[in-house]
Amino acid sequence: MTDAGPGLRIDKWLWYARLFKSRTLAAKFCETGRLRVNGTHVAKAHALVRPADVLTFPLGPHVRVLRVVALGTRRGPAPEARRLYEDLAPSETRPRPERTDAATPVAMRAPGSGRPTKAQRRALDRWRDGGG
Repeated sequence: MTDAGPGLRIDKWLWYARLFKSRTLAAKFCETGRLRVNGTHVAKAHALVRPADVLTFPLGPHVRVLRVVALGTRRGPAPEARRLYEDLAPSETRPRPERTDAATPVAMRAPGSGRPTKAQRRALDRWRDGGG
């Protein structure tokens, strides 16, 4: 990290950029030591971040690589938050929304037939698991 120019606490910036739901969660994440600023591990939430710094950290199943574009003054709406950073990760590693249409098959029963018996439930479980 450089010492030139104004800076903002890293936990505050992560919260402003809407990468964490609360500032407390952002601060706790910083304390884990899994966040890097310009390749240097950061273990304190009060570390300063400045424009042009590169942040690298795991978030969910993906590793996020972000360049700080602006510091921000408030936690605004999502479009405003996206203007605070530039995503440097390749497009194939960016998080994608999960598909919900590929759900597990649902066993259909005739309306009014009541609850399945234990044998019927086991048969349905075998069918769902792909067994015989």
